[in-house]
Amino acid sequence: MVTAGLSKQREKEKPLRFRIWQSRELYLFLLPAVLLVIVFSYLPMYGILVAFKDYKPHLGILDSAWAGFTYFERFFSMPMFGVILKNTLILSFYMLIAGFPLPIILALALNSAPNQKLKKLVQTITYAPHFISIVIIVGMINIFFSPSTGIVRNLLNNVGLIEGNIDVLMNASSFPHLYVWSGVWQTLGWSSIIYLGALSGVDPALHEAAIIDGATKFQRVLRIDLPLIVPTIVILLILESGTIMNVGFEKTFLMQNAFNLSTSEVINTYVYKIGIREAQYSLSAAIGLFNSGINFIMILLVNQVSRRFGQESLW
Repeated sequence: MVTAGLSKQREKEKPLRFRIWQSRELYLFLLPAVLLVIVFSYLPMYGILVAFKDYKPHLGILDSAWAGFTYFERFFSMPMFGVILKNTLILSFYMLIAGFPLPIILALALNSAPNQKLKKLVQTITYAPHFISIVIIVGMINIFFSPSTGIVRNLLNNVGLIEGNIDVLMNASSFPHLYVWSGVWQTLGWSSIIYLGALSGVDPALHEAAIIDGATKFQRVLRIDLPLIVPTIVILLILESGTIMNVGFEKTFLMQNAFNLSTSEVINTYVYKIGIREAQYSLSAAIGLFNSGINFIMILLVNQVSRRFGQESLW
């Protein structure tokens, strides 16, 4: 042990470039991933400057005049600021509360299922919606909830719960529920895969010992399976919090109509309308940067809270 420790200490004392050269084959494998991150994640950050400039396309980013925080102040004083911030936060937290625990419950249930054929059938059924495109999902919602010819309307009429047409698609208060629960349905099975992977690493000897002690299946799930996948749950929760303000643009935009605009207008759709339709590039960049800033603060906060409670953290 002492010899191994001294060997590691001597290795650390060698110059960095020497250590890199020693492990050059491994760094070569790492190189494509690093280049990918630099090209697609760091180089585009140069565009952040647009948020602080009075950007003119014919002048370019560097030659456009500086505007400081003018566009941020304009965004905060806009009448739509409160509306889009509230809608984004409602959809984000609603999606997190509804969509985060369900894959964990599904994974625990599938892992404990005694019937392997039933388990595979449920997995296939729940995975399938993940491969359906957003456009198809929104088309299905429009067909199912059509006011006069939709399946839901016909079903409710047949069982006598309502009479006549339904106005779900034209009711602004229905939009968050449609958006969130259709998203949960689409991602439930796919999101449970990582938890199933974590559960596969649980030592079977723990379950065998618990069975000898007379533990029921539910007690084993609660006392063995769940605690052992807590680190995975915490890491995924931290990562989710880092994208909490990124309400899906495509789905929100496709589900928008004149009737639900008061609840469906979120930061991402507003950035598109301001930036692409109205060509206010600096303002849309400022709004987008504000959105990213909130995400960054959220991931820092959740990571810090996790560390305080002695759980896993990203750094």
